[in-house]
Amino acid sequence: MTNTTTKQTATYLTPEAHARLQAELAHLKGEGRSEISDRIEEAREEGDLKENGGYHAAKEEQGKMEARIRQLEQLLQNVTIGEAPADDGVVEPGMVVTVEMFGDTEQFLLGSREIIGDDEKLTVYSEKSPMGAAILGHGPGDNVTFQAPNGNSIEVKVISATPYSS
Repeated sequence: MTNTTTKQTATYLTPEAHARLQAELAHLKGEGRSEISDRIEEAREEGDLKENGGYHAAKEEQGKMEARIRQLEQLLQNVTIGEAPADDGVVEPGMVVTVEMFGDTEQFLLGSREIIGDDEKLTVYSEKSPMGAAILGHGPGDNVTFQAPNGNSIEVKVISATPYSS
């Protein structure tokens, strides 16, 4: 039996993105938790918690941080780490893909937003999305049709696919 299920559900990350996410997780679980705990304690000492905006803001930030920790832990448990894909024009995770759709061209990264971090303005589509799954393995000039979540059939023409580089 092959291990295709794991490979299909794993998220592709570059080694740099993987290292960045591991460092973020370590910071959040260590120093980040200590900092937010200190802020909550300081705000708690200010008095009545019902009307203490600083306390409520710190608790909300703590909730967001814990959610990010859970997200990172789940992502890093099921990840495929690899070098940039080959520059052969074939669509695969980690590629910047240009497609023609509805008469317009659109460029996006196929993969996880975590590959590019928060700095980039590039749109990201998952390889697990209907369009991402449909264009996987295709190359320039290929026309692909996929079913959108609303049930419509959408035709996409692959124009190019090049490896993402930061």
